[in-house]
Amino acid sequence: MAIGASLPEVQESTSYNTPALKVAGKLLARLRAESDGGLVVMCDLDEKAALLAEGAPFYTTAHYDGHGSILVDLENVDVPQLTELLRDAWRIKAPAKLRKQFDQT
Repeated sequence: MAIGASLPEVQESTSYNTPALKVAGKLLARLRAESDGGLVVMCDLDEKAALLAEGAPFYTTAHYDGHGSILVDLENVDVPQLTELLRDAWRIKAPAKLRKQFDQT
């Protein structure tokens, strides 16, 4: 959660009764309680395809087919990789005005 909390106006919240990160009320990432666990991180479909082509630590399930999100195995992802993924999710979900302010700093 520390990586996401370092991004502007990100709040710790919940989604589907699991810990989540949101910006302006929009979901960036959430921990899954399902049996295969993982972290759901928002992304665009092109990025999802590229990450899935890399393989571990990225994966998906049928539930997420066609959805702009990727599942991440937290035990096998490195911090720089996860940081980049969460920053990208923030850029997708943050309001344009907030992104502009962030880019100017």
